[in-house]
Amino acid sequence: MYGMAPMIYPSYLFALFFIIFWFAMWLLHLIAIFYGKYRLHNKVTKLPSDEPCPGVSILKPLMGVDSNLSTNLETFFTLNYPLYEILFCIEDETDPAIDVVNTLIEKYPKVSAHVFIGGSIVGVNPKINNMNRAYEASNFDLILISDSGIRMKEDTLLDMVNHMDDRTGLVHQMPFTCDRPGFAATLEKIYFGTAQSRIYLAADFFRINCHTGMSALMRKPVLEEQGGLKSFGCYLAEDFFIAKSYINRGWKTAISSQPAMQNSGVCDVENFQARLTRWAKLRVAMVPFVILVEPLSECMMIGACTAWSVGVLFQWDFFVFYLVHILIWFICDWTLLCIVQNGSLPFNKFHFVIGWLFRELSGPYLFANAVLDPPIKWRNRVFKLAWGGVAQELNPRIKC
Repeated sequence: MYGMAPMIYPSYLFALFFIIFWFAMWLLHLIAIFYGKYRLHNKVTKLPSDEPCPGVSILKPLMGVDSNLSTNLETFFTLNYPLYEILFCIEDETDPAIDVVNTLIEKYPKVSAHVFIGGSIVGVNPKINNMNRAYEASNFDLILISDSGIRMKEDTLLDMVNHMDDRTGLVHQMPFTCDRPGFAATLEKIYFGTAQSRIYLAADFFRINCHTGMSALMRKPVLEEQGGLKSFGCYLAEDFFIAKSYINRGWKTAISSQPAMQNSGVCDVENFQARLTRWAKLRVAMVPFVILVEPLSECMMIGACTAWSVGVLFQWDFFVFYLVHILIWFICDWTLLCIVQNGSLPFNKFHFVIGWLFRELSGPYLFANAVLDPPIKWRNRVFKLAWGGVAQELNPRIKC
């Protein structure tokens, strides 16, 4: 019409935004696949014989016993590494894990291992409270914090130390899982080998903090400059803030070649989804903008938004575009999972389809539940997070 200025409709702006975000997600797919192929499962080289071997203090926080605990812990007694100590941290003197540990100490008398019973209350984080005494008694400048469900290969510690160069302050393992039977185990492996690995590898490629603390090697002197482990007791996501503090001080963080092999004896869908929900609540509190970004990183959500967008802008068929999107996403996830697994998978493609669809369809629901019900239930305690990640126990035992 005469004299009318061009108009930009809001729907066009939303459509353009969704398409740009969609392309960004495909870029993350490609980066994860190629970077994973380059970074993971490289041959472990021995340390130079003319250089002193750095000692490592391994902190193992334990609580309770499951069917795999003994075999998991035993892998730490058989590490092919010349100088390390294992410091077991057990809060309750009646915990049956004490007997499991003592049996292994008797079986491997040449391995330096000690048990610390009873934690020290330095914050609201139960894990930090449990480990602090052992941390303060550790003898070496490298500290490995390793969760109870982690299973090690003989050369895993050597692989992590090899990645600790002069500019690196923290080396962490990308979470993955051991081969176990059952649908819940399949679901866990699919999640950690696809959605989690994609973000984890892309974040490491771009040097973005995406550290999880289930298996992390760090320089103790740097931690001491910040007040030691106890200074992070006010956070439930202590792993994120420890890594952030290293980065803020100019140190690099890096993932090792070998993933962290989770092998907990407790493996069921309910516990796994509760774990994912808890992690989502932590992310929302630490980095609030994920409320907008994370739902769109899900296959079904961004696919539907982009299918609508191409219909608005180019009049393409919604359902054809959506189905092609899902198919290609599925193929990329299968490819990435095979790279992370580095061998034959313990399930066939049909089981992968079922597990993948279950994960993708339940992901947005779990995230919505995390946003709508922010208090975090961890074991027998309930915590509330302030923006920024500082935690407060709803029935507080200590001010933080």
